[in-house]
Amino acid sequence: MFSIYKEFGISKEVYEYGNSILEKLEERFREIDDIAEYNQLKVLRAMQENRVAVECFNTTTGYGYGDIGRDTLEKVYASVFKAEDALVRPQITCGTHALALALMSNLRPGDELLSPVGKPYDTLEEVIGIRPSNGSLAEYGVTYAQVDLREDGGFDYDGIKAAINERTKLVTIQRSKGYANRPTLSVEQIGELISFIKGIKPDIICMVDNCYGEFVEKIEPIEVGADMCVGSLIKNPGGGLAPIGGYIVGTKECVESAAHRLTSPGLGKEVGASLGIMQSFYQGFFLAPTVVAGALKGAIFAANIYEPLGFLCVPNSTEERYDIIQAVSFFKPEGLIAFCEGIQAAAPVDSYVTPEPWDMPGYDSKVIMAAGAFVSGSSIELSADGPLREPYTAFFQGGLTWNHAKLGILKSLQKLVDGRLVNISQLC
Repeated sequence: MFSIYKEFGISKEVYEYGNSILEKLEERFREIDDIAEYNQLKVLRAMQENRVAVECFNTTTGYGYGDIGRDTLEKVYASVFKAEDALVRPQITCGTHALALALMSNLRPGDELLSPVGKPYDTLEEVIGIRPSNGSLAEYGVTYAQVDLREDGGFDYDGIKAAINERTKLVTIQRSKGYANRPTLSVEQIGELISFIKGIKPDIICMVDNCYGEFVEKIEPIEVGADMCVGSLIKNPGGGLAPIGGYIVGTKECVESAAHRLTSPGLGKEVGASLGIMQSFYQGFFLAPTVVAGALKGAIFAANIYEPLGFLCVPNSTEERYDIIQAVSFFKPEGLIAFCEGIQAAAPVDSYVTPEPWDMPGYDSKVIMAAGAFVSGSSIELSADGPLREPYTAFFQGGLTWNHAKLGILKSLQKLVDGRLVNISQLC
């Protein structure tokens, strides 16, 4: 086996160090496989109950009236997420678009948006208007309030209670960490937060940014009281096959509002052609639980590789996982850059290019991204990125297969070893 890894430039000491780590992870990997099996059967049952047929893969164009594939897929999503309704469309271009759509369709001038989990992901800052931007919620008279998490990562319940007022219409709960070194929220924690908020003001809409969290646990946020769950199809639920798209699941009222915002008042979900990509949406969703399991194994492997070398890993090597992201802080830009170079070098696409930091739209710092993917920007595929700011943290995620994720981590470590940024000889 080492001979084939050697062809990818993996040294004997890196290979043996990786194998020594894997020997300790067998039990955790079995637990991940158990969750994947449960979620696989859950998706299969939803497809059978909603009578998915070959006709669902037919293409539609133009208005897309009567698109059976589109309409059935949305029933499948609603079933899996235990929601009243779903909007799953290629016309939703990305996760940020899905979140903006959910927010802008369910908020009105004079309403207030509250984040009880601290600062949202960078690209939402312009959507909200934290950073001024054309068409932001702030420009339409929607105000914003924020309550930071406590130092231990817990909810500031007193602060949240004080922040809720008569104008608080919608609460946005970001499940994953984004570009912050804070814990990812479990579905159970999200349920406790929602219960607390609705105990103060029952009519508040609770929206969960579910990106990177789908199929990591056996339950999803709608099952613990969320009114909306929002995500991207080029992350977990697309299974690496969806070429574009986003989803919103939740109450019928919230989803209908989003549909009328996506298309037009009076049209809603009735229009929107599927353009021949329905099979990819269905098949990707079917494969998603297994793909997510491989990505989770890669994240756990990464933490166990880098933590003994003195780097800060969030989650750490032993913590429970509630999303597929692994943050590794290198405390110097050279470490972050070398890590991303290694991930890129392990890619099936564009492996020969070298990623460089650049001023990416929607971000307030230079960002480096490693993403040699079949689908551009797909972060369920092996990828890593991070802002060029202290503590120089790489956010690693994805891997359509566990074996590919493993190679990516070993290749990233090899780059650090070759650059004399780390010494693993004493650990081998």
